[in-house]
Amino acid sequence: MTGTMHTRPAHDEQHSVGELVGQATEQLSRLVRQEVSLAKLELAEKGKRAGRGGGMLGAAGAIAYVGVFALAGTVAAALSLVLPVWAAALIVTAVLFVIAGILAATGRAQLRRAVPPKPEEALGSVKADVDQIRERAHR
Repeated sequence: MTGTMHTRPAHDEQHSVGELVGQATEQLSRLVRQEVSLAKLELAEKGKRAGRGGGMLGAAGAIAYVGVFALAGTVAAALSLVLPVWAAALIVTAVLFVIAGILAATGRAQLRRAVPPKPEEALGSVKADVDQIRERAHR
């Protein structure tokens, strides 16, 4: 260094229109790839939630079906020692269906969180990017 200070603008390089268009195209291409990647990640997460919710609904059905046969007979037999057989069977059936209802409601809540199956974060980000590009283009 010579000890003198040069006060040059930071961006004194002149770029041709072609170079600027090339840079813009490259940046836009990179941006689109990043947004597609974000959309894929978001859809994968929603798919996992839908799978969990569907699994819970399936489990609710299986428990309701198998539980009616296995547990109903055992508990109804035990209750029939102090109640009429029909009352014991009715109580057992009601309890099993309450359990199935709770599982179904939980599974349904999981499915609701997974829909709509669109990448909302990525779409919001793309909209923000487009707005920013428009704003800069109008300057």
